[in-house]
Amino acid sequence: MPEKATTRFDWPNAAARLATLIPRERLDPLVRQWLESAPPRGVWSVAFSGGPDSLALLLLLWAHWPERQRRLQALHFDHRLRGRESRADAAFCRRVCAALGVKFVTGAWRALPRDVSEAAARAVRMAFLARHGRVVFLGHQQDDIAESMLMRLARGSGTGGLAAPRPLQKLPRRRVHLRPLLGVKKAEIVRALERAGVAWREDSTNAGRTFLRNRIRHTVIKAWAEAAERDAVAGAARSRLLLEEDDDALEAWLDQLDTIGPRGRLNLPALAGKPRALLRRALHRWLLAQPETFELSRQAFDAILASVELGRRTRHSVGRGGFAVLDGDELRFERVGKRKRSFPRRPN
Repeated sequence: MPEKATTRFDWPNAAARLATLIPRERLDPLVRQWLESAPPRGVWSVAFSGGPDSLALLLLLWAHWPERQRRLQALHFDHRLRGRESRADAAFCRRVCAALGVKFVTGAWRALPRDVSEAAARAVRMAFLARHGRVVFLGHQQDDIAESMLMRLARGSGTGGLAAPRPLQKLPRRRVHLRPLLGVKKAEIVRALERAGVAWREDSTNAGRTFLRNRIRHTVIKAWAEAAERDAVAGAARSRLLLEEDDDALEAWLDQLDTIGPRGRLNLPALAGKPRALLRRALHRWLLAQPETFELSRQAFDAILASVELGRRTRHSVGRGGFAVLDGDELRFERVGKRKRSFPRRPN
């Protein structure tokens, strides 16, 4: 039930009731395994919007891991897109945290762009989470898997993108994102909250059609399930798991190859005779490691990949920092300002 103007509520008791309805065994096994070996003094940060998913996550962590209660903190980000409603969300989250004895950290989007995109809103929120938490719990549930998969299929993503969101996502600088609720459907979370007598906040923009995720949620998922005449959301969740296994296998295979030569050059003979998927991944890794490269368009990346496959001498711009230069058996990075080779630059 959406939150009403209640000033006093027994949140610790509500958390205990919710924990009986969604027991510890219902949480993702990979996440539970990681938590069992987690350092005892580390801080657990929970991305907390006040909506049903993040609220259930906070209450379940608080109830199922009582020894961690003093090391929990809630991270609430205000995008400042809904005025009074956003401020009420923050006030609600603050009350919940105060009742549970959980540290409450809040941030806001100060420099709002004129045209707000879904990607920009996500990027600024994730940057806030990265600043304030090394171990961050996110409230994604099983319905989010199907929505994300359909969004990424529309963009032409590979196994890495289609395997998201992952229950355990390791990030640079020893950061980790954990999603314990990926095996639980949204409807189950809502029913459990209602049975526990717990109120939550509703984001009014979720009912709109402005963002792609909302359009998929309200129109595509239902039609997809009806057309399939089966639980399409659970099917998408299983496909996500299988894609993650395949993606991890390819990454492990690439790790075993000596693809980076002296001075950080891409060693192409090490990839000779290997599947194209490995060459694509090796090229992607190499590009990410270069200074001041930008996110290449799909066409630009495919042009470099084709040149590498054909062994064709080439020179492609990869950002303000310089060029990807293929000359012989290695792909090297050439900084801007260095003497150019005699062969012409290929257009992107």
